[in-house]
Amino acid sequence: MSNRKTRRPLTLRDVSEASGVSEMTVSRVLRNRGDVSASTREKVLTAAKTLGYVPNKIAGGLASQRVNLVAVVIPSLSNLVFPDVLTGISAELDDTALQPVIGVTNYSLSREESVLYDMLSWRPSGVILAGLEHSRTARAMLDAVSVPVVEIMDTDGDEIIDTVVGISHREAGRQMAAEILGAGYRRIGFIGTHMPEDHRAKKRLEGLEAALSEVGMTLAAREYYQGNSSLAKGRELTERILAREPDLDFLYYSNDMIGAGGLLWCREQCYDIPGKLGLAGFNGVDLLDGLPIRLATTDARRVDIGRRAARIVSGKESRPDGGKLSLNPYFMPGDTIRSPR
Repeated sequence: MSNRKTRRPLTLRDVSEASGVSEMTVSRVLRNRGDVSASTREKVLTAAKTLGYVPNKIAGGLASQRVNLVAVVIPSLSNLVFPDVLTGISAELDDTALQPVIGVTNYSLSREESVLYDMLSWRPSGVILAGLEHSRTARAMLDAVSVPVVEIMDTDGDEIIDTVVGISHREAGRQMAAEILGAGYRRIGFIGTHMPEDHRAKKRLEGLEAALSEVGMTLAAREYYQGNSSLAKGRELTERILAREPDLDFLYYSNDMIGAGGLLWCREQCYDIPGKLGLAGFNGVDLLDGLPIRLATTDARRVDIGRRAARIVSGKESRPDGGKLSLNPYFMPGDTIRSPR
């Protein structure tokens, strides 16, 4: 494990020294007692945030000062991706003494801070959380803990807290570009979410555009939406982009949900798929099994990511060299892309 794992746990004394007030006053502030001045309270809370200190809610008599819980922090339960990840985590922890407990951030970094603060105060035996992008305060809290921390889903980043398990989304975008170009498509459009919170979709788009640029091409059109993905949004945005750019011959969607909506709309309009118009999504979700024809997509290795992260947290598997375990995404051609030319 990394040197971070041998760190001495932070204490009230550390916060006391950093804030310049007594340990008793620090304790009062962190227990939300009202008999502390506003200026002193602010000094203590600022020091605690900077250090990454989280109060311990476990009864003092518990010898290990740990509970048999693994904190699992994900952005959404409505996104079809994350139930599969949780399935993999649960399957690997099933024969251990560890139990996963779930926190949801709604793709908000400030909400992630709050969720982590509450979960870490119960002193879990490990942490699994989605993504590499965290606020400074969240990162400080995670740096301060002395249990395994596994960031999942994405390996495109160098600021690793402890261990990362996922796929390269930039590579997934490049892989899709190679399949699209290899099938002879040249007028390519992109449909996806606005990117500020969806870092992984942004990296896939970056990979796609980088691969196109290498052969002197650019995206011919793009369409963005806000909020949750849905079949209805996929239909609406597909109609909009093709009305504006009717000569597009391929549409790449940032996920399978909107891709499935686009596919249904195109079939209703009698588009020649994949002859005149190719389509592809991302994730390889089970939703695609119910479509009239199979949407091309990329398997993002969701269950495998959950399993491997849980194995590392539980001690079944050693931390990988360098802290990074990158799984290979693989292309699933389905029925909506021509055979390579």
